[in-house]
Order: sequence, then structure tokens, then C-alpha cells
Amino acid sequence: MQEAAMSTAGKAVSQKTTFSRTCSVTTNIRAKPEVIWGLLTNAADMPKWNSTIISVEGSIKPGETIKLKSVSNPKRIFNLKIAEFNPPTKLVWGDGTAPMFKGVRTYTLTAKPDGTTDFNMTEVISGILLLMIGGSLPDFKPTFEQYAADLKREAEKS
Repeated sequence: MQEAAMSTAGKAVSQKTTFSRTCSVTTNIRAKPEVIWGLLTNAADMPKWNSTIISVEGSIKPGETIKLKSVSNPKRIFNLKIAEFNPPTKLVWGDGTAPMFKGVRTYTLTAKPDGTTDFNMTEVISGILLLMIGGSLPDFKPTFEQYAADLKREAEKS
């Protein structure tokens, strides 16, 4: 699987192959990783600052499953298993089962010497069902850009 090109300044990039789609966004946030981590892992408050999310039920903790409803697909509830939880640097969740269809989203926080944090969010959707439904999937770039902008705005309030 090929990696998506690195995005900069909050602009999302995407890449498509036969059996996968990758979308990624990176932005620098004037806040420490712990502040951003707190926002990313507080499910109850997420819809208050994140305009791309309608609701999140459950706890964002190791091994837990959350139920997320997004603005981009309000009729679907995503059941997302927390696969990796490394405060305050990396969070991974996903749904589906390989090789049929699987979506994995990775959040990475990298502290910078100047006290800011580079935030990266990358989602990889893969599987053989992508051949049949790939054309019906929306362009995730606008949603990723909005998510990063919302997170940046909220984190920089602190």
C-alpha cells in the first residue's frame, strides 16, 4: 500500500489505488500535545467543537468501541474500535474487517521545540468491496480540512 503525500497547513491530500483510499491532513497547532489529546479523547464534548461530528457515544479508551455519527453520513453509525492509545502522541481507531472492507483512522501528535504541536490525521480505507463502492464514497478532503481547522481553533483557545 502506498502512503498519501504529506499535507501541509491544513490542506488535505488523498490517494487512490485499486484496493485502498487514503486521506490525510496535517496542521500546526499552538498548543501542547496534552491539550489536543484531551480534545481528541473526550467523546462527550467532541460534537461541541467539531462541526464534522453529530454525536459520539462511549469512551475513547484502550480496547473500547465508540459509536460515531458524522455530518458527512448522518444515517450511518460507525462502530469504531480503539486499536491504539498512546497518550499524548497516537490514537488509532477503525471499523470493518479485512480483506472485505476496513477503515482505519490514525491521529498523530508531534511536539515541536517552540511549544506547538504538529497534528496529523490519516484514514486508510481498504478491501475488495472498495471495487464496488469506491465510486460512491465522498471526497473526504473537505471534511478532513474542517476537522483539523475545528481542532486547531478549539485547542488554541486554551
